[in-house]
Amino acid sequence: MSRRALITGVTGQDGSYLAEYLLGLGYQVWGMIRGQANPRKSRISRLMADLSFVYGDLMDQGSLVSVVDTVQPDEVYNLGAISFVPMSWQQAELTTEVNGMGVLRMLEAIRIVCGLDKSRVSGGQIRFYQASSSEMFGKVAETPQHETTLFHPRSPYGVAKTYGHFITRNYRESFGMYGVSGILFNHESPRRGPEFVTRKITLAAANIKLGRQEKLYLGNLDAVRDWGFAGDYVRAMHLMLQQDQPTDYVIGTGRTHTVEQVARIAFEAVGLHWRDHVTIDPGLVRPAEVETLCADPSRAHAELGWAPTVTFEHLIQMMVESDLRQSEQEQRHADLALVASW
Repeated sequence: MSRRALITGVTGQDGSYLAEYLLGLGYQVWGMIRGQANPRKSRISRLMADLSFVYGDLMDQGSLVSVVDTVQPDEVYNLGAISFVPMSWQQAELTTEVNGMGVLRMLEAIRIVCGLDKSRVSGGQIRFYQASSSEMFGKVAETPQHETTLFHPRSPYGVAKTYGHFITRNYRESFGMYGVSGILFNHESPRRGPEFVTRKITLAAANIKLGRQEKLYLGNLDAVRDWGFAGDYVRAMHLMLQQDQPTDYVIGTGRTHTVEQVARIAFEAVGLHWRDHVTIDPGLVRPAEVETLCADPSRAHAELGWAPTVTFEHLIQMMVESDLRQSEQEQRHADLALVASW
């Protein structure tokens, strides 16, 4: 019988890549969604025929118990979250409810269902993956950051993720649940939301090249991040749940780049110089900046056999090429609509 996986946040960047990957491995994949009018369903449109869906909400305990009981998953991947860090200052309470308490509610749902289902208790456990974040390191105590580096989050997002990380560990130690956290560093793709700085840059480079945008406004160009490809990182999520013992892992490339480098590569990909098109906006600088995040993924390399396959340069170029195709298609549709209106 095929293994069953439940993914929260299935219409997000990571959820779409993970669903695609697990389907390729022969899994039955269930995606949890909050409602039918999900604007991000386009990310999984080509997978719709192969996916099953169930309705639930990370802010509603009862719905999560129902979801887990209905799906009876072998693996749960909790990717649902408010993922845009700047938004967490504007909606700190909501971010805490979803990114922090939402983890507790899903863990409770698994514990309740396994307690009711005696075959689960005596047989196979439901294995739980929590999407932790490098933002938990915040004001970093050391560089690079590894699994035992102290956390010092610098945003409501980072604080909520830290709670989710520790409550997963607590349920593992208190109830013997198979729960792991992947401390993932920044990972991008053409499916990244346009509000994130990498996609904001690649989309702007494409639009400026096509004459659809004049300027790109950015905040701190010196911020340093460890950027990788989301498609690589979902493989690590799956590998974590295949180990004999539940263990947390740092996932990243171990290489750092600045926001300025993202801009340079993106604009070079369309034959432009970034300095001619980028304007600094102090209003876009975070209230408490996280300056340098760099992963030490040596444990994942050694124990999971995981390594990234896409370089930083290729990643940014891939995103620009995708955004060029999208922008050109949108322009053609706009032109056709204009002609039809004459």
